[in-house]
Amino acid sequence: MGKESLPSAYVEQMKPILGGDLPAFLRSYDLPRTHGLRFNGLKTAPELQENVVRMFDLKPVPWCPAGYYYGENARPGKHPYHQAGLYYIQEPSAMSAVELLDPQPGETILDLAAAPGGKTTHIASKMNGEGLLVSNEIHPERAKILAENVERMGIANALVTCAAPDELSRRFPEAFDRIMLDAPCSGEGMFRKDPNALEEWSPSLVDMCAARQRDILDHAYAMLKPGGTLAYSTCTFNRSENEETIAHFTAAYPDMGIVLMKRLWPHEEAGEGHFVAVLRKTETGERNGESKKARKPQDKGKNRPAQAALRDFASWAADELPGYRLPSGTPILFGESLYLLPAAETLAIDGLKIPRAGLHLAHLKKNRIEPAHALAMALTSGQARQQIRLEADGPEAAAYLRGETLPVPADLRGWTLVTVDGLPLGWGKASGGQLKNHYPKGLRQF
Repeated sequence: MGKESLPSAYVEQMKPILGGDLPAFLRSYDLPRTHGLRFNGLKTAPELQENVVRMFDLKPVPWCPAGYYYGENARPGKHPYHQAGLYYIQEPSAMSAVELLDPQPGETILDLAAAPGGKTTHIASKMNGEGLLVSNEIHPERAKILAENVERMGIANALVTCAAPDELSRRFPEAFDRIMLDAPCSGEGMFRKDPNALEEWSPSLVDMCAARQRDILDHAYAMLKPGGTLAYSTCTFNRSENEETIAHFTAAYPDMGIVLMKRLWPHEEAGEGHFVAVLRKTETGERNGESKKARKPQDKGKNRPAQAALRDFASWAADELPGYRLPSGTPILFGESLYLLPAAETLAIDGLKIPRAGLHLAHLKKNRIEPAHALAMALTSGQARQQIRLEADGPEAAAYLRGETLPVPADLRGWTLVTVDGLPLGWGKASGGQLKNHYPKGLRQF
């Protein structure tokens, strides 16, 4: 696209915001869009990261230590390292929001509008497996994509929910240390990369989005602990959805103080643009006396089958995963699937739609254990008793990702972790000199 494609109402809207910078801003629409990836802190492989930097000629993103630009003709999303969760493809400007939120290990954090998962996976990377991350997406299909990205990146301490903000705020009053709200917006920062965003834009869409954002912020406030931090971000440029929405919010909630507001402009920085406001609730911010806690005692009797299933899994893991230590959490059974719910005993989750209840450990198949793909992605190669190591540029890695059977030594038998240059890709089961492929059919590359 070029600046000639921009709606006249959009250009008029930007004039008072940018003043003399408007021509430079409009010229940015004649430039190619930017591309970026962010390395996954849960997959610590410095030598592989250095290899990726060289392979794709990556350049650092100034505001994100794990972020890099790549060129228009590079295809890091097609590489096996992407399937192994070594990095996440993410627009560079969008990396600023989580850096400014500054999540810490051990906290309870909510990503309120999380799909497809860029900010959730960034938060999880900084939490380093400690604490609880609730990642919510209201639309079921997008929630499924979110859950898949959580799995691919090897995140064990995330609960993926599919609910409207008002349902969450009823269940989780003052429950979170930090909240990330990457608000649904009019998408003005998407114009260079998504022609549909340009076609759908209108002044009425801006007004509609601003009204919806203010409603969502009300629910975010209700879920934030006194002393907690909220990061509000958009990929749009108008004041109505940004500064004016924040002004409306702080007027309604005087105990919310603005820590900072930051804009990234496409004519000033290499990126599509982003707005971030970081706010903090004062320690005395309880509106109704004592801080509420959404505590829900566990029904110990109801959970006995899951506890028994976890004991069976632990026995299997003692043999097959001698280097693995189960994280703390509560086991949950969904039919034959065993999950480990991370430190969420205090949250009222009964009846909530949950596409991913923490770490999927295994499928229970007639008194035998079939390890889940998510478990493989949460491991390191040294934790499995058996593994085969494939090379990223070899034909075997591509064959495995297509779902093909691989030849293996005749004496290799049983569950085997398949890795690419030491990064887990999934499971196979060895027998008779062949490795039966257990890479999920929905992820296979054809």
